[in-house]
Amino acid sequence: MARTLMRFTGVGGQGVLLAGEIFAAAKIKTGGHGLKTATYTSQVRGGPTVVDITLDDDEIFYPYANDGEIDFMLSVAQVSFDLFKSGVTKGGTIVVDPNLVHPSDEDRKNWNIIEIPIITIAKEEVGNVITQSVVALAIANTLMKPLAKDVLIETMLSKVPAKVHDANKKAYELGEKYALEATK
Repeated sequence: MARTLMRFTGVGGQGVLLAGEIFAAAKIKTGGHGLKTATYTSQVRGGPTVVDITLDDDEIFYPYANDGEIDFMLSVAQVSFDLFKSGVTKGGTIVVDPNLVHPSDEDRKNWNIIEIPIITIAKEEVGNVITQSVVALAIANTLMKPLAKDVLIETMLSKVPAKVHDANKKAYELGEKYALEATK
C-alpha cells in the first residue's frame, strides 16, 4: 500500500481525535505504521480541531502532511473546513456534513465534495450522537480503503466501552452504507 494521508476536522468534543487514534492503531495491528497528529485551539471544546492520519507499510519519518498532500478530508464544522481544506490535494475527496459545512462553488471546482449528514445519521439512525466518529471512520475507510474492514472494526471496539459496542457496530454499517450510496 502506498502512503495514505487523511484529515478529519471539526470542533473540540466531536470525536475526531478518536477516529484518528483508531485508524493509526488498526494500521499498526496489521504490521504497518500509523500516526495521528492532532492540532486544536486553546479553547479545545468548541474550537477548531484537525487530526492528520498517516498510514504506510513503510516507516514514517515525518508525521506532518504538507499543504496539498492530503488525499481525503472529512469535515463536520465550517470553521475547521475553511481553516484546513488547503491541505487537500486538488481533485482530492472532501466529505462534509451538509447541515454544518457549506462548500463554495470554488471549493466544488477544486475538490470532489461528497455530502453525507454524519451527525444526523449518528443522532437519528444510530440513536447516539457520540457514534459520529465511528460513522466518519466507516465513511473514510469505505471511500479510501486503507484497511481491512474487520481489522478496523475490531480496533474500534477495543477503544470504546462494551456497553456501546452494538451502537458502534451499527454506526459503522450505516457510515459504510452512506459512503457507498454517495459514490453511485
